[in-house]
Amino acid sequence: MITLEGRTALITGAARGQGEAAARLFATLGARVVLADVLDAPGEKVAAELGDAARYVHLDVTDEEQWKQAVATAESAFGGLDILVNNAGVFRSRHITEETAADFTRTLGVNLVGPFLGIRSVVEFMRRAGGGSIVNVSSVSGLKGVAGSASYGSSKWGLRGLTKTAALELGEHGIRVNSIHPGVIATPMNEGIAPPPGAGNHPGVALRRVGLPDDVVGLVAFLASDASAYLTGAEIAVDGGFSAGPTPPMRGAAG
Repeated sequence: MITLEGRTALITGAARGQGEAAARLFATLGARVVLADVLDAPGEKVAAELGDAARYVHLDVTDEEQWKQAVATAESAFGGLDILVNNAGVFRSRHITEETAADFTRTLGVNLVGPFLGIRSVVEFMRRAGGGSIVNVSSVSGLKGVAGSASYGSSKWGLRGLTKTAALELGEHGIRVNSIHPGVIATPMNEGIAPPPGAGNHPGVALRRVGLPDDVVGLVAFLASDASAYLTGAEIAVDGGFSAGPTPPMRGAAG
């Protein structure tokens, strides 16, 4: 059974969607959780619902000073930091000829520079604790090319590479670093883009449905826990089979 008893986790983008689902699951599994986001009202609400085992901090992941404050909150409230989930991200779908340099740079800032700053901010705390786990939330767009995702896909491919470099450099300190690669998940970030949830509503993936946050966060908890103690530098798709290849036509029931 997976347990996070006695661990402290910092989860970015935790006010809603996958980050909120991860925070709720982590608390259920015994972790103390620092929820970080720029959406203060919903973030504070989730933290209040989780009770004494949770704190909320405002965190713009592109701001190194705010990272220091977030990590300091984990230290002062719970005595340390064992887990970092780099979940915060932004998404836009735009043809490469319509993408602007400013928007491209902003996406890289949140989706790639943000996790880089996060990793740098937690390393010393985890080293002192004798190890830790960092989970970087990349995307299926970091495993294969997806048209219309020049900035987003570039950031997620970069995060995949950053994960492997960090795993190699931090392994000697007992710090594990892995990336997960969700497919189309029904979250506020994908609202109006993804098909509605439901069986058969996504013929482009093997499982024929859009994913839900709960389909993703169990994997995050596994990577954060000792159940994955010998796993680092890995990239794991949680995409309903989207990255496995094109799906065959749906077959009707046998007559």
